[in-house]
Amino acid sequence: MGLKVVVLVVLVVGITEVFAASAIFITGHARVIDGDTLEIGNQRIRLHGVDAPERSQNCESGRNKFRCGRQAAEALSKKIGRETIKCEQRDVDRYKRVVAICRLGHVDLNSWMVRQGWAIAYRQYSRDYLEEESNARSTNVGIWAGRFIEPSKWRRGERLSYKITSESAGASCQIKGNINRKGERIYHVPGGRDYETTRIDRTREERWFCSEHEAQEAGWRRPRR
Repeated sequence: MGLKVVVLVVLVVGITEVFAASAIFITGHARVIDGDTLEIGNQRIRLHGVDAPERSQNCESGRNKFRCGRQAAEALSKKIGRETIKCEQRDVDRYKRVVAICRLGHVDLNSWMVRQGWAIAYRQYSRDYLEEESNARSTNVGIWAGRFIEPSKWRRGERLSYKITSESAGASCQIKGNINRKGERIYHVPGGRDYETTRIDRTREERWFCSEHEAQEAGWRRPRR
């Protein structure tokens, strides 16, 4: 019985060593191309399982556009700094880029970008970062602070629409978008029960709307009472 156990342990260790030897790593200083692409030396690397806004892509927060693609790239670049990173190859894509999980020390940079709201889980290829995406969405960080087009759809030509309705045309924006203690997004119209006592705190991503349609499109609802 003892001999069989020893043989089994040897086999398991041997298999582990084979897998370790077959892994391909690329290590070095990185140059960030955009929020999900970088270069180490002459090798371009695409971060596995995530999709970040393109560098020229805009997103919306409140009624303001912001350069979310550029900010995503800057966030990744600032995180890495001048440190050495290590990327473990998972695949090679049709553009001959290495698809990899890149780490800065023990930090999974793919995961970090999704947690910070500067990339989404790329469900078409992986479901590894769904939890990080859910957390980022619930805390309204990064691109989740407002509206955006999924990067893959943006690359196919979709853009944010800015519709001006007859309800909001020429009118001042007087509808208050409030976030209550439960995190629920509720809007209050002039004359409503809580309108006068509601205060807008922009640090909590609360905002003004020009129409109920605009508020509903952004994910706010009327009070239930």
